[in-house]
Amino acid sequence: MGFCVRFLLLLLLTGLLGISTTHAAKNMLRLATTTSTDNSGLMQVLVAAFEKHNNIRVHVIAVGTGKALRLAREGDVDIVLVHAREAEEKLVADGYGVNRRDVMYNDFVIVGPASDPAEIRGLNDAIAAMARIADSRSIFVSRGDNSGTNKKEITLWKEAGAKPGGAWYREAGQGMGKVLQIAGEMQAYTLTDRGTWIAYEERSPLEILIEGDSSLHNPYGIIAVNPERYADVNYDEAMQFINWITSDEGQRLIRDFRISGKTLFIPSATTEN
Repeated sequence: MGFCVRFLLLLLLTGLLGISTTHAAKNMLRLATTTSTDNSGLMQVLVAAFEKHNNIRVHVIAVGTGKALRLAREGDVDIVLVHAREAEEKLVADGYGVNRRDVMYNDFVIVGPASDPAEIRGLNDAIAAMARIADSRSIFVSRGDNSGTNKKEITLWKEAGAKPGGAWYREAGQGMGKVLQIAGEMQAYTLTDRGTWIAYEERSPLEILIEGDSSLHNPYGIIAVNPERYADVNYDEAMQFINWITSDEGQRLIRDFRISGKTLFIPSATTEN
């Protein structure tokens, strides 16, 4: 075979490989979401159902909300599912995200050891509970990772007039599941979303001490990365996922997802951006 023929075949093969690679990339949705949706098992259920009826593969990146939103700002993902409403709205206002939709909600709870050294059991006020933990210098394990949970915790400390720090305040820099494990080993307090708690409670020595306060409400939103900011994002695929997760089918799967008979998330989709 002559050189020219071999060269032409090489060009053809390279071109075909390029087309194949591009096609595969356009059918791969990069979804950044929170460790709470991943640790609980919900994300696996949703992704499996979506992939079954769509010619789209979903690559899930489970990180804290802060990291997920940073990935969106840098154009490294196509879509984010997170729980920090103020930060979500800023992402959209700054032009990095579009078509934000409500998806679901649950709530945060404060868990701690049965001995309850800060004596918060029975309080109806999460802010007062955080103040007691700080005043008593009882060990508290923080995610310390700029996640939605960490953002909520920081807000609660501020509203309690407390400045956490010192030997009693431990920043783990880890996801929620790992933090629950660490807090259990240390017989410490921590703030967790209810979904992850339900997934881990049977293996944890801790128990819920504070729940039900309106300040612990925890809504989740989904946002597509703005294609006008990053032309290479898979916007069409992102919108397919957004439309699906906010559809009757996606909302039903969220509503029906349970662990030990307990509901983890309440669907809340609307048609508003």
